[in-house]
Amino acid sequence: MLRSILSDDLPRSRWLALALVAILVGLAVAPFLFPGAKSLNVAAKICVFIVLAASFDLLLGYTGIVSFAHTMFFGIGAYGVAISLTRMGAGWDAVAVGTVAGLLLAIVLATVIGLFSLRVRTIFFAMITLAVASAFAILASQLSDLTGGEDGLNYRLPAALRASFSFGDTLFGVRLNGRLLDYYLVYTASLALILVLLRIVNSPFGSVLMAIRENPFRAEAIGYRTVVYRTIASCIAAATAALAGALLALWSSQTNPDTTLSFDIMVDILLMVVIGGMGTMYGAVIGAVLLVFAQNYLQDLLAVANKALLGVPLLANLFHPDRWLLWLGVAFILCVYFFPAGIVGRLRQKR
Repeated sequence: MLRSILSDDLPRSRWLALALVAILVGLAVAPFLFPGAKSLNVAAKICVFIVLAASFDLLLGYTGIVSFAHTMFFGIGAYGVAISLTRMGAGWDAVAVGTVAGLLLAIVLATVIGLFSLRVRTIFFAMITLAVASAFAILASQLSDLTGGEDGLNYRLPAALRASFSFGDTLFGVRLNGRLLDYYLVYTASLALILVLLRIVNSPFGSVLMAIRENPFRAEAIGYRTVVYRTIASCIAAATAALAGALLALWSSQTNPDTTLSFDIMVDILLMVVIGGMGTMYGAVIGAVLLVFAQNYLQDLLAVANKALLGVPLLANLFHPDRWLLWLGVAFILCVYFFPAGIVGRLRQKR
């Protein structure tokens, strides 16, 4: 049964299996174990970025495509839902229309970019996607009547997803309201999308993608049209990223270029895939959890260390909370040094 659910792609490492079970269960009970707005927001972001990183890994790790336009598709999904809820009102019909519109636009753009650009060499394709993503971000900032410009869009969610909606009193001290339903919508949809991606990469289609990654000329020689397969992979990844953006829009009630189209998000996704391990869906899960946790709690940990080292001025200054980006960079360098194949790759090698 478990093999079927995981598409016969078992962790193949006891420590990795334990980590994945801990993440799955931890996210499932996060609203009850870690009550509070910040912890719930972090858990929801982890769910969204797991999907986003896994969809990017389908391109980079499984197909060997280096694309810098992934946040564009993420933003398309988020803006599709945001614009629909703004124009059509806070109803489920608006959510459906926005999600479908974002999906279709993401797939069309991915098809156009793939068919016209994937014939060129890797570095040139990466530059093309970067140019397209930058142009789209500028366009989103300038079309203020449609997208809200730099300020973005604020909108109301369907009534069942609002904090004011109640379907009970409390459970283990947690209010049973629309915010809780919203979280479990994000959690369930993210889990379903990860399982779908696992099915794709462990299918014959996924095997062809890995063959193209290893040697595109040999794959072409034995009869596989590499451009077609790469384009299909790009469309699947773009559609998944758009769905991740729609989930973020449903969670945050606010969409702007900084939270969906920023190049910083593209860097974060790349770090998640590299830290976790390219070419493994489980690597995207581990990388997303570690990076989102570090971005949200590393400052707090440094504040505790800084307070404990107040008697040692040099060390206290070194562990100042404002230097959290420095320590994040150090952690990334150490991770790449000790885990060149990513955390999941290293654990599977040991096995």
